[in-house]
Amino acid sequence: MSDQTTGLADNPLLVTSGLPPYHRIEAAHVVPAVRQVLTDAEKQLTHLEQNLTPTWKAVIEPLEEIDRPFEYAWKPVTHLFGVKNSPELREAYETVLGEVVQFGLRFKQSEPLYHALKAIKAGEDWQSLSETQHRIIEAKLLDAELAGIGLEGGQRNRFNEIAQELSQISTQFSNNVLDETKEFGLDLTEKDEVAGLPNSLLQLTAQAFNNAQTGDGDDTRRTPATPEDGPWRISLEIPVFMPFMQHSTRRDLREKLYRAFITRASSGEKDNTPLISRTLQLRQEQAELLGYASYAEVSLAEKMAPDVAAVEDMFETLRSASLTAGRQDLDDCQKLANDRGSDEPLAHWDIAFWAERLRESRFDYTDEQLRPYFPLEKVLAGLFNLVNRLFGITVSAADEEANVWHSDVRFFKIHDEEGNHVASFFLDPYSRPEDKRGGAWMDECLTRRRIGDRIQLPVAQLVCNSTPTVGDIPSLMTFREVETLFHEFGHGLQHMLTKVDEADASGINGVEWDAVELPSQFMENWCYHRPTVMEISGHYESGEPLPDELFEKLKAARTFRAGTLMLRQLLFGMTDMYLHDDYDPSSHESVFDVQRSIGEKTSVLPQLPEDRSLCSFQHIFAGGYAAGYYSYKWAEVLSADAFSAFEEAGLENEDVVRETGRRFRDTVLAQGGSRHPMEIYKEFRGREPNTDALLRHSGLA
Repeated sequence: MSDQTTGLADNPLLVTSGLPPYHRIEAAHVVPAVRQVLTDAEKQLTHLEQNLTPTWKAVIEPLEEIDRPFEYAWKPVTHLFGVKNSPELREAYETVLGEVVQFGLRFKQSEPLYHALKAIKAGEDWQSLSETQHRIIEAKLLDAELAGIGLEGGQRNRFNEIAQELSQISTQFSNNVLDETKEFGLDLTEKDEVAGLPNSLLQLTAQAFNNAQTGDGDDTRRTPATPEDGPWRISLEIPVFMPFMQHSTRRDLREKLYRAFITRASSGEKDNTPLISRTLQLRQEQAELLGYASYAEVSLAEKMAPDVAAVEDMFETLRSASLTAGRQDLDDCQKLANDRGSDEPLAHWDIAFWAERLRESRFDYTDEQLRPYFPLEKVLAGLFNLVNRLFGITVSAADEEANVWHSDVRFFKIHDEEGNHVASFFLDPYSRPEDKRGGAWMDECLTRRRIGDRIQLPVAQLVCNSTPTVGDIPSLMTFREVETLFHEFGHGLQHMLTKVDEADASGINGVEWDAVELPSQFMENWCYHRPTVMEISGHYESGEPLPDELFEKLKAARTFRAGTLMLRQLLFGMTDMYLHDDYDPSSHESVFDVQRSIGEKTSVLPQLPEDRSLCSFQHIFAGGYAAGYYSYKWAEVLSADAFSAFEEAGLENEDVVRETGRRFRDTVLAQGGSRHPMEIYKEFRGREPNTDALLRHSGLA
């Protein structure tokens, strides 16, 4: 007992002030800290339930006090699970995950709390509460209802069993994808096997080969791999996979890599197929217990879209506008391949290669020509200048003020126009396939909230998987990686520039899921704004900004294959919605049949029969996008329409750009979840959004 007590006293997950001490957190800290927080929270909740007065101060403020230790004990664990995964952390995480889920349900299913919240809403003081407070209470009531508060006895028990099982399945699904991605390695030793590959990829894959040898436990001395002579290790990580598919002249190797990519986690011990079926069965059962016809209806109960029909209307508007253009994209690639001596019909592993050749011939530039102009440090400097002009904030490095989970991680502080410190953020920019999951995301580290007489300032964690530094060469970003950085920074801005002091509606909290991508996708538009591109670009050797000629080509290429890219997103979104609304998991139709069927409406090249890409679709089976993947397109309509406000005002007029930027800051970014997103949007734009700007920006109007 004394050892355990000592351990708790020194446990870095039990601090409740300042920044999380990431440098000290180890897997061994997780179980004792989380269990201590859960024990304390249970005592506090029980005490609150026994002493309830139905007022805001007597109910909501104590709930925030219960929540705060989780911000320091559980959030860092879930964050490290994504950026510094290890067998030890995974075991610790899975040990307490069920207990955390169980307490979350206990919290949401508290009858005394639910009745107290209903009493507040029905009481005389309701009118004296703010719109923000109304939203928070109504959201908590809906949360409770969707968590089964209305269920009793066996139904309540079954609902809780489902929630536990779903959390375990989600973790296993994600682990399987990570493991399968990490375990794949195609080692190439002959120069003809890397024909066509750009030098940046040769450097990255030679370094990957050396790293793999260092970590395999074999002390046998080997000649290190070099970019010129190899060997080269090809992985399924996006910074390697995508350039390989775009540039490798070896069609056989492209096919091998493509087939590996679309069959990740679909066979053997790591097969996610049964997890998908089980997930869909459980979600449908959960929906029926709650009185909904489908899980899609449960999902939309908390979103901006009014119903499934509204989502399907959007899908059809975008699909019908994209299909002809998508067919033309394929025809153009096929014609170019034929003209250059290939007489075979294009297969899936040929599309990226010939699309890249088509883009090069049509716009006369390559991704590799652009990459030297976008070193990470220059991109960051330009991004920070942009947000200073738009929103009046100043971003400055403060690495010495924070402890980090990896030496690549940076720390920055944000000050407002009066010089007040308003927020901070960590940036974890590079791909680390050995322990970091793929993709890019923004995590909340600390949420803006009132604690007594002070305000806790928000802290964000921005995570990307960009091309890392290689030797003496700095991180040189593809243009897509630049767009991704802007995207995640947009999420960070909404989290960090909030003016809401109630944690439940501060930043992205309380924002309907299908509106939360608005700031992120809005920021991507600036990647095609000439003054911004001149600021974020500078050749890593000469410092010269991107030449005007290249910028014009880049801008012209923005709508390149827009039909194909739109259809690809619609395939994902429509498949997701069908699986959660119309699909019967007990039928003879498999989930892969569903994807193929929808692919017939959205894809110009039939899906391969062996395609199992749903087995790595983490967004909907291990993330928060179940029956919500449509949110990307829903929010893209909002973001394109929002950017068109700047276009209409005049992008070359600094005064109106500044004025419009401040209005965006004071509405979309500042108000967060304090009001319905449509009301906030209309305050910014003066009207409701429409699809016109998105179709125009995509070249589909």
